[in-house]
Amino acid sequence: MTEIKNKQSTFPKWMGPLLEALRQLGGSGRPKEVTNTIAKNLNISDKTLEETTKTGIPRFYNQVAWARQYLVWEGFLDASSKGIWTLTPKGNETYLTEKQGREIFLKWVEINQKARKAKSKNEILKEQEEDEPENIEHTLKPNLLEVLQGLSPKGFENICKRLLREHGFENVEVTGGSHDGGIDGYGTLELNPFVSIKVLFQCKRYKGTVSRAQVGDFRNAMIGRAEKGIILTTGTFSEDAKREASRDGAPPIELIDASKLIDLFEKVQLGLIPKVVFEVDLKFFEPYLDKEKINS
Repeated sequence: MTEIKNKQSTFPKWMGPLLEALRQLGGSGRPKEVTNTIAKNLNISDKTLEETTKTGIPRFYNQVAWARQYLVWEGFLDASSKGIWTLTPKGNETYLTEKQGREIFLKWVEINQKARKAKSKNEILKEQEEDEPENIEHTLKPNLLEVLQGLSPKGFENICKRLLREHGFENVEVTGGSHDGGIDGYGTLELNPFVSIKVLFQCKRYKGTVSRAQVGDFRNAMIGRAEKGIILTTGTFSEDAKREASRDGAPPIELIDASKLIDLFEKVQLGLIPKVVFEVDLKFFEPYLDKEKINS
């Protein structure tokens, strides 16, 4: 099999740890749950976790997502549940070394390249390094993110206001003042017919990373004014920022990064036109491919 030289192609490295993480989680888990388990098991540094691709996607999480995609193609993971990664019986019994993972990786890169003759192997790998698995043929997420990042600061605040309303918040207002300690708006969330809480929010139209200090400054501004805070950004949060947001003894802050922000827009189809997209099931066609050519 032809060797593909791409120093960034580290997807095979995460295949074995991904299977092990799912076993630890009882056979299934949400993407963030699984990636966090891998990061904890392998003691992944904050620097690695905070590195992003050119499109603003956390690189480690994207690489694990691609490792998962290869495992789906190989039949080790079930692709039927959206948003849930699940081991198949075959995957539950499989323990992969990095070398074995790389063999799977090379095999499916070859199959992908033959299925997409207009793309070279290196072009396919470059796409995978910079984008999420579900977006290679379907570019809704990157386009929406670019639109959000291109809004004016006031426009982004107002679209966040609309998003919160669509998700059940009431009395949502944008404060619009630079004198308000970083608070961009507030709203009320009814937890049940008897209990509702006041929530303050901050909007950061970023392409970069929100720091721990910025989360701390927002909390200081909200103390005594609301039970909960939300920071919405088109960027990412540093690992220290995530720890600060959930620090014991301090008012909780919900962090909405670019990926989660897009999911929230998609859930209520806000500013989006849904389309039916058919994707080729390469696993289905694998038995019909020319094995000699793939292995040559």
